[in-house]
Amino acid sequence: MCGTCGCGGREALIAGKKSSRAPRTGTTAFRAVPADTQPELDPMESRLIRVERDLLSQNDQQAADNRREFAASHTLALNLVSSPGSGKTTLLVRTLQALHPHTPMAVIEGDQQTECDAERIRATGVNAIQINTGKGCHLDAAMISHAWAQLAMPENGLLFIENVGNLVCPAAFDLGEAAKVVVLSVTEGEDKPLKYPDMFRAARLMLLNKCDLLPYLNFNVELVIANARRVNPDIEIIQLSATTGEGMDDWLAWLGKARNA
Repeated sequence: MCGTCGCGGREALIAGKKSSRAPRTGTTAFRAVPADTQPELDPMESRLIRVERDLLSQNDQQAADNRREFAASHTLALNLVSSPGSGKTTLLVRTLQALHPHTPMAVIEGDQQTECDAERIRATGVNAIQINTGKGCHLDAAMISHAWAQLAMPENGLLFIENVGNLVCPAAFDLGEAAKVVVLSVTEGEDKPLKYPDMFRAARLMLLNKCDLLPYLNFNVELVIANARRVNPDIEIIQLSATTGEGMDDWLAWLGKARNA
């Protein structure tokens, strides 16, 4: 379990109502090593590993169900992930403003507390369901299933899932999305992909945000791109600024291609 960050509560608030169907979740903390070299585990540690595997297995089953539902309605679901303060919500608001009302869209918004970001989303005219995870530091597939059932979204649309700001646990949890999109701001440092490789390995696209600040920072764009591709050689990268709009056309074009695919 995520013993250090406190996640794993059984209840989440979805649109202000308690949901207890969400399984107790946590990330895997074990190392995979060859059987002939694997050290003997303490009984408690062994039990913990089994529980974590079971939890992720349950989540993966629900994620597969979610993916089938998204496919049946021809919905492109994207899981937006980042650390706190990357500009993820600002980027999402600008994206919705550019596409609304010509594209059917909805947002599932994940935060530990408050509806601040969901209110910003709704101000664009796009429907948003808020999930408050409490002590939990990530969304899981069961939470998404609950929220999706309340959206009544038209077919052939875009579903943005804005995950809780965290580059650790969300990497392990499949929500049924078509792709993870990781947002990294130039204020965070070039070594983020190396420090949090699971997230960048799981992502299809990296959006390098706040590029308007580059003249004022000691930030090496070539190095962060190299680090991201060291972890994930296939990752796509778009440089942009959600504040000034620089690079937004490239991001919108990527969305269009992903919908067509």
